[in-house]
Amino acid sequence: MSSSDIFIGEIIGTAVLILLGGGVVAAVVLKRSKAQNAGWLAITFGWGFAVLTAVYMTGSLSGAHLNPAVTVGIAIKDGDWKNVPVYFAGQLLGAMIGAALVWIAYYGQFHAHLTDPEIVGDPADKAIEGPHDEAAAKAGPVLGVFSTGPEIRNVWQNLATEIIGTTVLVLAVLTQGLNDSGKGLGTLGALITALVVVGIGLSLGGPTGYAINPARDLGPRIVHALLPLPNKGGSDWGYAWIPVVGPLMGGALAAGIYTIAFA
Repeated sequence: MSSSDIFIGEIIGTAVLILLGGGVVAAVVLKRSKAQNAGWLAITFGWGFAVLTAVYMTGSLSGAHLNPAVTVGIAIKDGDWKNVPVYFAGQLLGAMIGAALVWIAYYGQFHAHLTDPEIVGDPADKAIEGPHDEAAAKAGPVLGVFSTGPEIRNVWQNLATEIIGTTVLVLAVLTQGLNDSGKGLGTLGALITALVVVGIGLSLGGPTGYAINPARDLGPRIVHALLPLPNKGGSDWGYAWIPVVGPLMGGALAAGIYTIAFA
């Protein structure tokens, strides 16, 4: 496959992944959404279906890595790093496009959520209570539409959780059997990996929200920082390195385990 195929395929696939994955989070957490309060099961299965759709859609074009941790794992396994920067660039750009599409699709719900006095407080109270950020902080779930965050902020635990979850994901990818090009999942592997993502969400998603994908977290976080959302609060850049570094470490660890145990 050519570099242009990889770049275009990763943009499209990662955009669809984030559109459907971020979309299910928006559906569950935002006010005036028909799916509000549908719960964690809806989110985990929504992300699994997002993976399945995106991989089937672009597998023949780029191999549908859709995740820098997967790209790193395959590169270590094969010893071929030539197209890694192209994969990374397509994945990050695609994630940003997908996040922007979620904002467009749920524009009214974002506005209704972030201007609701029950969520951000009464404007008349802001002058009494203090700075604008006090009200904005109450809108925290909105950042969760775009990126992940820990329920308990503990650096070593949060990092370990992301490493463990991503190791499971990438090892599953490497052991399901790649397609004829050897650069992406085969048809059956795509289905199994989507179910693995659901399983990771159900079992390991509670502590950090299971980014398990640097592009999935960083791209939408950048979009959150740039979008003109009222009362949106900060983008939590102090935490942002964990869902980038942790999954990359997990991808490398999975490749090492694969090389030792399965190759």
